[in-house]
Amino acid sequence: MATSVSSRSSIEGVGGGVLQKGIAELYDESSGMWEDIWGDHMHHGFYDSDVPASISDHRSAQIRMIEQSLSFAGFDNENSLKIPKNIVDVGCGIGGSSRYLARKYGAKCQGITLSPIQAQRAQELANAQGLGDNVLFQVADALQQPFPDGQFDLVWSMESGEHMPDKTKFVKELIRVAAPGGIIIIVTWCHRDLSPSEDSVQPQEKELLKKICDAYYLPDWCSAPDYVKLLQSLNMEDIKFADWSEYVAPFWPAVVRSALTWKGLTSLLRCGWKTIKGALAMPLMIEGYKKNLIKFSIITCKKPE
Repeated sequence: MATSVSSRSSIEGVGGGVLQKGIAELYDESSGMWEDIWGDHMHHGFYDSDVPASISDHRSAQIRMIEQSLSFAGFDNENSLKIPKNIVDVGCGIGGSSRYLARKYGAKCQGITLSPIQAQRAQELANAQGLGDNVLFQVADALQQPFPDGQFDLVWSMESGEHMPDKTKFVKELIRVAAPGGIIIIVTWCHRDLSPSEDSVQPQEKELLKKICDAYYLPDWCSAPDYVKLLQSLNMEDIKFADWSEYVAPFWPAVVRSALTWKGLTSLLRCGWKTIKGALAMPLMIEGYKKNLIKFSIITCKKPE
C-alpha cells in the first residue's frame, strides 16, 4: 500500500528543493488541525455570493466546489463525456477529493502529496471508508509524477498549482499522465490579468503577494491567461477558464472566524510556527481578494485523442 512576485515570464519558475521542504512541513503541521475543524476537504468552497457562510455551510460548499468543477469541465452533461475510471489527484491533501471522486464514479484514484502525514492520513481514511482497494496515496513530486504516460482519463489538481515553482513543467506533467482524450482540471490561485501595457503586477501588489508567498510557501504567481497560453502552446483542446473569485469570497473570513474560536486558537498553538504564520497571513488573502489582485481560477482542457 502506498504511503506515503510576478511577471509574464514567471510561469517558467525556478527550482524548489527548499520550497518543497517548506510545503511538506507546513502541511505536516497543519493538516490535523484543518481536518478537526473543517473536515477532509482542504480547499475553498463554492458559495452563494449573497449569503454569509458558516462552518457547516463551508463543508457543503467544498462539495459544491468539486461538483461545479466537474460541471465546468463537462462531466455533468449527459453523453458528453465518458465517466472517468482512472483518476489522479495532484496535490491531494488528506484525500477528500480522491475519495469523493472514487465513490461518485466507481473509479480508481491515486493521490500524491509532498506531506508524509497527509499521505498516511489519506490512506487511513480511505481504508476506513472501504475504499482502500480503489484509492491509493503516496508521497511524490507533482513535477516528477511516479506514473507512466497516458494513465489517467481525469487529471485533477485542486489548489495545488499555486505551490508549483515551474508552472510549465507542472502543466507538462499533467498532460503527460493524461490519457488521450483525458480531461485536465486545474483549480488554482492566480493573480489578476495583466493589461496589454503591463509586464507585471504593480509594485505594491508584488509586495502583498510576497508576504503571502512567505507565509504559505508559494513561488511566483501567474495569471489564468498564462495557463491558457501554455495549454494552447502544447496543443490542448477545449480549453476553458473562468474567474470564480466571487463564489469563494466567504471562505477566508470564515477561516479567520474559526481560528478565533477557543478550539481554533488552542489547535494553532499546538501546531507550530509555520501554521501560526499561515494563520496570521489570512487577512492578507482577504485583502488580495478585495483589491481584485488575487483571482480564484479554474482552467480545463482535453488532451487530443
